[in-house]
Amino acid sequence: MRVPRIYETAEQPWQVGSQLSLSEDAANHVGRVLRMTTGQQLELLNGDGNNYAATIVEASKRSVSVTISAVTANNSEAPVAIHLAQGISRGDRMDFVLQKSVELGVTEITPLFTERCGVKLAGERLLKKQQQWQKIVIAACEQSGRSVVPQVHTPVSFQQWLKAAPAGLRLTLDPYANKPLRDLAQAPQQVTLFIGPEGGLTEAEVQAASAEHFLPVRLGPRVLRTETAALTALSVIQYQFGDLA
Repeated sequence: MRVPRIYETAEQPWQVGSQLSLSEDAANHVGRVLRMTTGQQLELLNGDGNNYAATIVEASKRSVSVTISAVTANNSEAPVAIHLAQGISRGDRMDFVLQKSVELGVTEITPLFTERCGVKLAGERLLKKQQQWQKIVIAACEQSGRSVVPQVHTPVSFQQWLKAAPAGLRLTLDPYANKPLRDLAQAPQQVTLFIGPEGGLTEAEVQAASAEHFLPVRLGPRVLRTETAALTALSVIQYQFGDLA
């Protein structure tokens, strides 16, 4: 039987023998949802790249205490760091992209407001949405076996983000580009992948990105939906330069 993996924040480094009281959310999941009891085993992660074997020493529906019994390094991170700059899409498409991109090894995510983005968020609503997206990322790490948690950056406009885009290989997904993604020959250590929302990118946005050394690339002869395009591109990059297959 697979041991449940639970994310828990760490105010200080954990060591073998450390006793922890799980946060309200984690305790609720362990005690109420999983109905785990004293003596059962958990695997904890806190984002530092390690797996922490833990034993429940006290459990109720409202509180759970555990003791760390072993610490092991988790080597599930890919050799290529991928920063996904994703145009924000409507409904659950964005949630889906974030969840699956984490499973495929993305290391950072920046949601972008682009010209054809139909989502309006600001102030408290924007903060809550970012927090919701970060929780989706954490849950995907628990499920996929990762122990480094990708950061969901504060959503910003495309123009604002472009001025400070990460270094490394910069790619724009463009179904009308001349160069196929598979033709990239040099193995990069860091990739920034810029993808539009469900309405796609405007020609002005593609040109603005090109002026900042983003290379337009296509995935094939068909125009893919935004969520399909993101996961396909990530899969190709991980297959060519990462650890997929």
